[in-house]
Amino acid sequence: MNATLRTLAELSQEATTILIREMGVVDALRFLTHMQPGSGDYTKERGEWLDDLSVGEITSAIKSKRPKRRRTNG
Repeated sequence: MNATLRTLAELSQEATTILIREMGVVDALRFLTHMQPGSGDYTKERGEWLDDLSVGEITSAIKSKRPKRRRTNG
């Protein structure tokens, strides 16, 4: 096991090389674009829109978004 710490730039370069080798350029770039850090404070923002809801209200909202199941005869 290599215990040498590398810079973030070195680590990023190696990870990018491995992704491209294993996944191909297109999928590696799609992944890297998706994994870019966002902005804001998700935990704080989540609290702002969830704190006033009960578990029942959250559950009902989730269930209302699910596609309706079709009944089959037989």
